[in-house]
This record gives sequence, structure tokens and C-alpha cells, in this order.
Amino acid sequence: MMDNKQWGNGAPPRDDAAGRDGADGFAPQGAEAAFRAMVEIMNEGAAILIDGLIVYCNARLAALLGVPLDQLVGKSLLRFIGPDAHAGLAAILAAARAGASRNEVLFVNGAGAGLPLQMSVTAVEIEACPALCVLLSDRSEHVFKQLQLASSVYESSSEAMIVTDERNLILSVNPAFTKITGYAPDEVIGRKPSVLGSGRQEPGFYRDMWDALNARGNWCGEIWNRRKDGEVYVEWLTINVIASHGAPYRYVALFSDITEKKKTEKLVWTQANFDALTQLPNRRLFADRLAQGIKRATRAGTNLALLLIDLDFFKEVNDTYGHLVGDDLLVDAAARITACLRESDTVARLGGDEFAVILPDIVDLRHVAGVARALLAALAKQYTLGEVSANISASIGAALYPADSRDPVTLLKNADQAMYQSKADGRNRFCYFSAALEERSVRRAHLIRDLHTALPEQAFELYFQPVVDLRSGRLVKAEALLRWHHPQRGTVLPAEFIGVLEETGLIVEVGDWVFREALRCGRRWSDLLGRPFKIGVNVSPVQLLSEAHAGRWQEQMRAAGVGGDGVMIEITEGVLLMDKPNVRAALGAFRQAGVELSLDDFGTGYSSLSYLNQFNLDYLKIDQSFIHNLAPGSRDLALSKAIIVMAHELGMRVIGEGIETEAQRDLLLGAGCDYGQGYWFSRPLPAAEFEILLAGQAAQLGSCRT
Repeated sequence: MMDNKQWGNGAPPRDDAAGRDGADGFAPQGAEAAFRAMVEIMNEGAAILIDGLIVYCNARLAALLGVPLDQLVGKSLLRFIGPDAHAGLAAILAAARAGASRNEVLFVNGAGAGLPLQMSVTAVEIEACPALCVLLSDRSEHVFKQLQLASSVYESSSEAMIVTDERNLILSVNPAFTKITGYAPDEVIGRKPSVLGSGRQEPGFYRDMWDALNARGNWCGEIWNRRKDGEVYVEWLTINVIASHGAPYRYVALFSDITEKKKTEKLVWTQANFDALTQLPNRRLFADRLAQGIKRATRAGTNLALLLIDLDFFKEVNDTYGHLVGDDLLVDAAARITACLRESDTVARLGGDEFAVILPDIVDLRHVAGVARALLAALAKQYTLGEVSANISASIGAALYPADSRDPVTLLKNADQAMYQSKADGRNRFCYFSAALEERSVRRAHLIRDLHTALPEQAFELYFQPVVDLRSGRLVKAEALLRWHHPQRGTVLPAEFIGVLEETGLIVEVGDWVFREALRCGRRWSDLLGRPFKIGVNVSPVQLLSEAHAGRWQEQMRAAGVGGDGVMIEITEGVLLMDKPNVRAALGAFRQAGVELSLDDFGTGYSSLSYLNQFNLDYLKIDQSFIHNLAPGSRDLALSKAIIVMAHELGMRVIGEGIETEAQRDLLLGAGCDYGQGYWFSRPLPAAEFEILLAGQAAQLGSCRT
């Protein structure tokens, strides 16, 4: 065995041969010097042990242990370790011989004080002799700093912290705990955290919590607790178990007050899912409830009904009395709908004046009809809205699951179709979805699709129907009428597609084309006759709502070289009822340009005498429904006479529409009617045929019946 005293000066022993070639031994001379230099500048204490004795150490080790360097070499490491750690050190050294080992060991310094050091041991071989390389570092300062940091976090954290013992008695709390709960440390230390209990949690809640703590060693979740002043709040709580020897030793709980966060989340969720005005579920939440209702009905094998409700004449109330009154009406309507339903039913506001109702567990269709009738009756009762009273009604469409559809989106579409049928049937009624409605909807979809291509494909054509002076029989003007030559269906009359053009907004573009064509034909025929020839052009309310409409048409008149005496604007009573500023402005612009205004289909709408006077009309057309049954002594003749007298008193001239017989013409002439229009004079004709008729003039009009 080597003489350990050779290491006493801090230099490892070596024989001359090893020092010469470095084949074995500790290290060749250059390597030894480098090793010694490296070891001497290390922050860790370093030692080489052979048979448990220190044969080499650096100055850092002497400083750590507080023992002079010359008193360490040749000594057993056990002299510097507390007696209680001897057995542990022996185990560490034994383990290191099989591989590196790292542990914390309690050393005793030169003053006899305990000194926890981190010890790393690695097995090495020196001159074919097994040895151990030991590195020691002072962990006490690091641990102290960690404890300082932990204490700082504990004291300054915004999260409340509680430490309890194995019996779950509170050992300590931090300042954030006092700030959140209102309890000072001396008021809770020694008590259980249940001092904060709110009573809101079910017993099973705490059972599940302890099951998780025992099984996983941690738990987190929301819990309702109570502050010292009695206020209940919600917190996010995290509990971790610190174990010792396999058993719980400490419980560390961290929590934060999330009451305001929960309020904000609830507000955001409410705003996203409920209508702000009526507090009913909105379209988003309704869609979810409908989907869930269908799933439950599928599992239970039951039926479900969907009602779609649209308020009739709500727009008129809203436009007449203002949005505040309109909002009050919607709130009242929502309350009336809710009062007609069961707790298990759902009512939602989908937007505007449209509501939806989900009726689950339908056994008998009579229940659906009963609810619909109750809703119609409730919504038709007079509304008292502050100082205003209003009357409206409702149109309701019903679709059934699974009979009408198993898909929520399709079910809603079907109910919507049924609702529109209720409106078409006269409003204030309900209608079930049917296959016929589906076919009608498909046809309408195809109609919309084809209308989008009709103008580019030049499928529209203008026809012209003469307007005749009843006294002279002379053709004095004409009305331009639109025809659509469909590639498969042939000629389609306006009654079938004008409404669709208005709903889709295509009426603006198509209307501009009609106006240009009418101007072109009017200019040609004025040149043919040598005098202005007036053509009446029908204008939709939708067109008049466009602020640029009147200016655009006047520009077209200037471009075509047609003055105000070459065109007449024909409006319906619906335009008068709108009475909007931009509509009045558009009509006023036409009047300033010298264009005359005619009121079409008079007697079929709801216009009043005040409207007739305010809009300063030039012509009034008696609707053909009055003309059809004209006979001496008939009520229709009496009404026609009254209309003619009234119009003349207001400075308007009268045109009788739909004249088909000589007798009708004579009765109107006798009643003082100014002009006539109808099949007795001529059917509507394409431009080329009308031009031939115009050239022949009025003398032969009476014989042009076809």
C-alpha cells in the first residue's frame, strides 16, 4: 500500500517512471501542475480519500471546515462529521465506489458548530490504487437565500396562503389572507379552514376534495367562502400535500378572490347569450337550446314543436312613435309570449320583431295549436306604452320535429316558411309547415337565382299600354309595363317577380333600365308625332328610399333629351304611407323638373285624404277592382263617382284602369272620368307594335280589341 505521508505537503505521491511517461500513477508532471492549479481556484472544497483518509485537499476545504490545511491531511473524514452522520457517510462512500454519489451531509466545523455541506463523491484510481474524489460545497448560504426568497414571496404575494398541520389546523397565514378574508392571523391560527365556510357547498364537495388530496396529493377548483364581515365570495383554491415518511405532514393552500372575475365572466356570457332589451335568450343561445332539445327528443322518442313569431305592423308603430316606444312594445310582447308558455318551454328573441318558441315533449298537436292561439290573442291586445296606445298582431309559423325535419337549421327554415305563409294569408294567424310550402320556397329560390341573370342576358322587355282621353278617344299617353322572357317558363308577368326584385334590392338596377328604355321609346315617339308623348313609369318604394335615385333619373332625362312633359312617375299608396324625408325629397325633385306624379291602384290601400293633399299629385288611377263590376246603380259606380269628384276638387285628373267593355267606358265618361286604360282600348304591346298603333292614332282605338 502507498505511504500516505507522501501526500502531507498537498502533492500526490508518484514514482519517477510514472512521472516520466504518464503511463500510470496520478499524473505526469505537467498534468499534475494543471490539476493542482484548477483545484486550488475551485469554489468547492476538494479532497482525495484513500482508505477513508484524506491524502490531499485544497485550501477551500480547510476554509469551509475552519481547520488548518496541515491538520486535515492524513485525517479520517469521519473526524469532521457529526456522530449521527457516521453511518450515513459510510453508506455514501460505499455507494460512490459503484458510481458517483451526491448527498447533503452535516459536517462539524473547527468551532464545533454544525455545517450542512453538499458532498459529491466519485470513485477514481491513483497509481492503480482505488480512491475517492470528494467535492464539498456550502449549501447553507444558498438554502438561507431560498428561505429568504420563500419568506418574501409568502409575505408579499397577492395570493392568500394557509399552512395547516396533519390535523388540518392552521399554523400560519400571510397578509394576503387577512386582506381577502378580513381575519387577522391570531383569529384563525389553531382553527380549521372551515372557519371560512359559506354553507353553499354540498357535503359531497368536500368529500371529493379530500379523496383527491389523499389520492393525488393536490386539489384545485372554485369554492364559495365567507369573509369575516359575512360577505360571501368565490375563490380559486389550490391545495398541496407535503408528506413525511409517506404520511401527510403539512397542507399548503393558496387562493385568490375571483368574485369580480366571475361577475365579469357572467356579464360577458350574458351579453353573448341574452338579448339586452327583453332579457330573453338571443339567437346564439336559442340555436344551442334547439339543438339540445332535438337531442333530448331523439333519446326520449318524443316530438318537439318550433314556433316562429313575427309581429305584424311593428315597423309602422316604430316609425310613427319612435324607437323608444318600439322598444317598450317589444318588451311587453316578450312578457306576453312568456306568460303563455310552460316553464319547460323556451322563448327567444331572434332579432328585430322576430321571436321563436321551442315546445318540447309534444304528445298532441292540439297543444301546439292551443299555444299558437293563446299567443295570437295575447299579442293582439292593445298596448299601452306611456302616453301612446298601439295595436298590432302576429304571424306564426310552426314546424315539428321529427315530422318536418331532424336538423335544427332546416327546422327553423321550415318554421320561417310557414310564418311567411301566415303573413301572405292575411296576418294574425298561424300556419303549419307543409311540403307545398317547401315547393313554393324552392321555386322562389330558383326565381331569385334567375332574376340575377335576367338583366345581363337581356331577358327583360318593356310593353306599353295606351292611356286614352275618354272624351276625344285620342291616345294621349302610355304606361310602360315590364315583361320577363324566361328561357324555360316563357313570359312572366310582373305580379310574380316585382315583389322578389324589391326584397332582393334588384329593383333599383332593373328600375334604372326600365326608365332608360322608357325615355328612349318616348323620345322616338315624340319625334314621330311632332309633340311630346308622355310615358308613365312605375316606381317602387324601395327605389325612392335611395337618396341618389331622383338625381340619377334626372341625369338620364337630360342625356336622353326628354323634358318633364315626356315622362310621368307612377307610385302606389305604399309610398304615401312611408312618408319619409328622402321619399318626399325624391318626389319633390321630380316635381321641380316638371315631371307629373300619378297615384296608382287607388282604393286598395290605406292612404288618407291628408296624404293626397300633402304630396301634390297630378293623376289618380281608380283601381280595376272598382271598374270590373261597374253597372248602373251599383256601389262600385257610386264609389267611382265619389273618387272622381274628390280628385277633381283636389285638382287631380282621373284615370280609370281595367276598362274591358264599352259599357264601362260609357259609365266612367258619364261620371266625369278624364282618361281610360284597359283591354277595351288595347292590351299592353311590345314597342314595335305600339308604335304602329300610335301611328294609326285614336280614331281606330275602339276597334283594336284582341
